[in-house]
Amino acid sequence: MSMKKVAIAATLALAATLSACATPTPYQPKVTSGSVTGGFSEQKLEGDRYRISFAGNSLTSRETVERYLLYRSAELTVQQGYDWFETADHRTDRTARSYVEPDPFARPGFGYGYPYGYWRPSWRYFGGGYGWRTWDPFWGDPFFADRAQIRTIEKFEAGAEIVMHKGKKPEGDPRAYDAREIMSNLASTIQRPVAK
Repeated sequence: MSMKKVAIAATLALAATLSACATPTPYQPKVTSGSVTGGFSEQKLEGDRYRISFAGNSLTSRETVERYLLYRSAELTVQQGYDWFETADHRTDRTARSYVEPDPFARPGFGYGYPYGYWRPSWRYFGGGYGWRTWDPFWGDPFFADRAQIRTIEKFEAGAEIVMHKGKKPEGDPRAYDAREIMSNLASTIQRPVAK
C-alpha cells in the first residue's frame, strides 16, 4: 500500500475517532471515561456546607463550566431542603497543552526504492519574491519541509464551597443566591446528556 493511501486511511480513522467525541461536556455527574468526559461532583463538608466542582472537556467553554457549577449549586441546595446559598470560596482552573502535528503529506518516505535512492519525490513551486524553487526530502526547504500545525487544547474546571440556608435570601449580598430563581433562570441553557 502506498504511503499516500496509508496517510489518507490514517486521516479518515482520526476524523472518525474525533467526531465520536466532538461534543462539549453536558450537565451530568462526573464521568472519567467514555466519549464525553467531565461533569459535576460534590462533597459534603459539614451539615450545610458542600464543596462542588464541574469539569469540562476540551470543547466546553469556561462560561459553560461556571454556569453548570452555579446551576449544580442551586440544584443541590433545593435537593437538601434549603432555599438559598452563599459562596464561601470560588475558583476556576485552566489547563492547556500544546501539540505540534507535522503535516503527514509533507513527510518524505514514499516512492519506489525509498530509502535506497532509486526514486524520490520532488516539487517545484513559485515563491513570491523568490522565483521558482525546488523541494525534495534530502535537501529540504523551509516552506515545505517543516510544515506543522500547532494546536493548544484548553480544559476548564470550576469549583466552589457553598453554605446553604433556609428562609429569605438577604438583599445586597453579592455572594448570596436564591436557589430556585437560579434554577429557573438557567434551566433553558442547561444541555443534558443525550439518551442512548
